[in-house]
Amino acid sequence: MAAPLSDGERRKQISVRGIAGLGDVAEVRKSFNRHLHFTLVKDRNVATPRDYYFALAHTVRDHLVGRWIRTQQHYYEKDPKRIYYLSLEFYMGRTLQNTMVNLGLQNACDEAIYQLGLDLEELEEIEEDAGLGNGGLGRLAACFLDSMATLGLAAYGYGIRYEFGIFNQKIVDGWQVEEADDWLRYGNPWEKARPEYMLPVHFYGRVDHTPEGVKWVDTQVVLAMPYDTPVPGYKNNTVNTMRLWSAKAPNDFNLQEFNVGDYIEAVLDRNLAENISRVLYPNDNFFEGKELRLKQEYFVVAATLQDIIRRFKSSKFGCRDPVRTCFETFPDKVAIQLNDTHPALSIPELMRILVDVEKVDWDKAWEITKRTCAYTNHTVLPEALERWPVSMFEKLLPRHLEIIYALNQMHLDVRDWDGHRLSRLLQGDPQRLPRVRSTCGGGPAEALGGGGWFRSLWCSRFKDFYELEPEKFQNKTNGITPRRWLLLCNPGLADVIAEKIGEGFITDLSQLKKLLDFINNESFIRDVAKVKQENKLKFAAYLEEQYKVKINPSSMFDVQVKRIHEYKRQLLNCLHAITLYNRIRRDPSKSFVPRTIMIGGKAAPGYHMAKMIIKLITSIGEVINNDPYVGDRLKVIFLENYRVSLAEKVIPAADLSQQISTAGTEASGTGNMKFMVNGALTIGTMDGANVEMAEEAGEENLFIFGMRVEDVEALDRQGYNAREYYERLPELRQAVDQISSGFFSPRDPGCFRDVVNMLMHHDRFKVFADYEAYIKCQGQVDQLFMDPREWTKKVIRNIACSGKFSSDRTITEYAQEIWGVEPSATKIPPPNLPRD
Repeated sequence: MAAPLSDGERRKQISVRGIAGLGDVAEVRKSFNRHLHFTLVKDRNVATPRDYYFALAHTVRDHLVGRWIRTQQHYYEKDPKRIYYLSLEFYMGRTLQNTMVNLGLQNACDEAIYQLGLDLEELEEIEEDAGLGNGGLGRLAACFLDSMATLGLAAYGYGIRYEFGIFNQKIVDGWQVEEADDWLRYGNPWEKARPEYMLPVHFYGRVDHTPEGVKWVDTQVVLAMPYDTPVPGYKNNTVNTMRLWSAKAPNDFNLQEFNVGDYIEAVLDRNLAENISRVLYPNDNFFEGKELRLKQEYFVVAATLQDIIRRFKSSKFGCRDPVRTCFETFPDKVAIQLNDTHPALSIPELMRILVDVEKVDWDKAWEITKRTCAYTNHTVLPEALERWPVSMFEKLLPRHLEIIYALNQMHLDVRDWDGHRLSRLLQGDPQRLPRVRSTCGGGPAEALGGGGWFRSLWCSRFKDFYELEPEKFQNKTNGITPRRWLLLCNPGLADVIAEKIGEGFITDLSQLKKLLDFINNESFIRDVAKVKQENKLKFAAYLEEQYKVKINPSSMFDVQVKRIHEYKRQLLNCLHAITLYNRIRRDPSKSFVPRTIMIGGKAAPGYHMAKMIIKLITSIGEVINNDPYVGDRLKVIFLENYRVSLAEKVIPAADLSQQISTAGTEASGTGNMKFMVNGALTIGTMDGANVEMAEEAGEENLFIFGMRVEDVEALDRQGYNAREYYERLPELRQAVDQISSGFFSPRDPGCFRDVVNMLMHHDRFKVFADYEAYIKCQGQVDQLFMDPREWTKKVIRNIACSGKFSSDRTITEYAQEIWGVEPSATKIPPPNLPRD
């Protein structure tokens, strides 16, 4: 097999990122050397790799700053409607390469760094991931920011600048061990502190009802310090802002209480305030009702709404008044999108500001709030929904609780279209009232993240609300940014595509449909297969370097990377690996399609079963990978510390993408989209966005298996009995018995007792019910993989049909149907040209 191309050869081969002009290269070199000179301290003449990284980051940042300033000037002068995306998570990953790609600088930087005797990829590896998210929800927020900038929307991301992001995962003796993610230790060249916009946030206290209005008094104040990160659009000179808040104690924090003399203790107690932005809660699809988490949610909401209102009041709007004082036009100038329930306090907080501070009439304030705020729901798992103890809420946010009670009463008093009160609608159905009791005001467009089967939820989980106000519900199929998830992570494939259909697909992914004309084109089939093989060789070399494991690059790269959770059914994947192993052991002389099964993902630190699943995967790998009968026909590898930068390596190398959650549990999923556009075929259930992927590409071009939503519901009605499948399916029984008996844990035979007990007696996600169909479907995968030409034709069809899954399309729908704005193709003039 051919060796992977050297970086130099790859650089010369890839043209889709723009040819570097000599002037650009010279300018980058000059700027790099200048930054390097000022980076080195006087007593140190030898630069470290990190010095080189920072010099390059500052060089690239110089190209951002002029565009950033010009973009904000443009918004001030044009005064467009601004979009505010509120999220407790932004899973950004690394910034350097993404910025070079979006500014069209990558080739110039690559060439300049090469001329200086350095390696660009090695410098990129030095950057820490900004891991300020857990998984899909936080990564979706990052893709949305990229798309909003690329579409020329005046958009702002608002969140928390966690000092410690998602933990770093180490695997020790097969178990997950968490380490703190001190991502800011060496500084962050991409952020700019803005102390001039620091704002107070209030907690605790009490409520006074006075003749002049309601006052929230005797509060404890924490300061919110903003840090701004530029968000560049793709080659349009637009640079938007992500503003993250960091908690700071005021200088008099706790000193009043300690004026008897314990000054040291009082100063040390400043940490209590500053802990608010210390660490990201590491739970994905699971609610943890801690007071610190509620503080984080209010902290980001309170700081952000003050900032939004300040900007609304001071924006230029075509008359001589220095500020806006009337809030009538607020919804025409401001759209606030709540990324799941975490920032839902925006609704009572906006009401509090309008009614208590700005003295707007209650009904008018409610109209403004309804027209301004919209909410996206990302999950249907009951354990993920937020429920706060009233006592905690009342202590921390007493005024907000009053407002929520008042909004709830308004909700119950609402009239349906026929003029009947809601309470009359509820007659004859005593169960309905608790179901529709509101814990928080809704927005005008409760746009449910995910599509396809998601509509059926309106007839079940959301049925009562949907029947009351169907106009509030919309579907928005999620998407991914093609800049990071194709152009950046898979430049070889992007180049092969661009040769055939041009570069328009980078900002209009639907143009990939043009590839349907080349499904039978032999040279294109060869080119696509060659790119995949090069990606596999490169990833195999990475695994050998990182894990000291040698894998067969001709084997099928079978990949499941996502958070470890029972509903995502990594256990089904484990059972398949054991079944394959047993088949090889049973008949070692038989020919088998070689596979490298890779599973990666983090388990929430307090989620016992998820941690047991990781231990099981690593234990299965330990046995299989060291069995001489198996050789390189089967390997099971756990990918440690799965994160954005690792996803960028593994996804382009994958042949098979595992998307095997129980039907009806994954609201959308976006990992499946990344694999599809990067030329992996999907094995999956009819769940989440798999449904729409099958609609787009044709079900016959995915490996779809198992129960549909209605089958799961029918099984729930009749009662799921795991033992029935265990008794009936010999291969399943053998695999379960091996796990149970200690075959995979000889030093601790009872290690997986809890896993087997859950699978046999408490499995909400019905792993055994889909086992038989899954194993059979995996047989079809093997059959097709043995015919590389037919496999690659299916790959091309999948890539060609993945255009719908661009976050540009998602954001265009949000803009037009929820926020009431139009994307703009107009380019802002670059800093070296005069403004209009």
